[in-house]
Amino acid sequence: MTGLTHDLLIPNWPAPAGVRACVTTRQGGVSVAPYESFNLGDHVGDDPAAVAENRRRLGAEFAIQPAWLKQVHGLVVADANPAIIAEADASWTATPGIACTVMTADCLPALFCDRAGTRVAAAHAGWRGLVGGVLEATLDTLGVAPADVLVWLGPAIGPKAFEVGGEVRDAFMTVHPESASAFVPGNQPGKFMADIYQLARIRLAARGVTAVYGGGECTVTDPRFYSYRRNPNSGRFASLVWLAPR
Repeated sequence: MTGLTHDLLIPNWPAPAGVRACVTTRQGGVSVAPYESFNLGDHVGDDPAAVAENRRRLGAEFAIQPAWLKQVHGLVVADANPAIIAEADASWTATPGIACTVMTADCLPALFCDRAGTRVAAAHAGWRGLVGGVLEATLDTLGVAPADVLVWLGPAIGPKAFEVGGEVRDAFMTVHPESASAFVPGNQPGKFMADIYQLARIRLAARGVTAVYGGGECTVTDPRFYSYRRNPNSGRFASLVWLAPR
């Protein structure tokens, strides 16, 4: 398909030359309402043939093999394998041409690479996965010194749209008390507005990762992206990172 790259978000981060990454938007596919048009989720009620065609177009655009996951809001990090749909919420690879891929529609996608450009990873972090340690699990699996890791935070629910209960705030503060700075009083008593980007940075910084980029989008208010909170009958967009063939 020609023109698909015009409907993609390309991360702005100082990744090595051999590292490639992109985030899809709602444009460029064949899905019909309410999934129009570039839905990549095969678990949301869309026509399977449309999803398959959308996935084919994505792979063909970059001549890559996306490694899709069955995401369950857990902590498992899989070896990226296009031939197997692993039940996991993150994947990593050192193999060029295989794209670590996560799907979201408000949750946080996080893309990882090492400064040498030899390995990459992608993680899906809803608040449960984030507080449970999916970013830390991804770092552990990547096996790179924290100072040598770059992370880019993709489009997620923004701090003015993410209202949570006090139990969510408490869960984060139990592990990292400084997480209190990522919460402000919400619109209802006992509720808080949460900054998922700041929470991710706090978790990464605690592991020594400070080269963190991105984090300026809001899926709820930006119509380019699918948002479950905006529309429960929502599709899914994908965030991918891969090593270019040498």
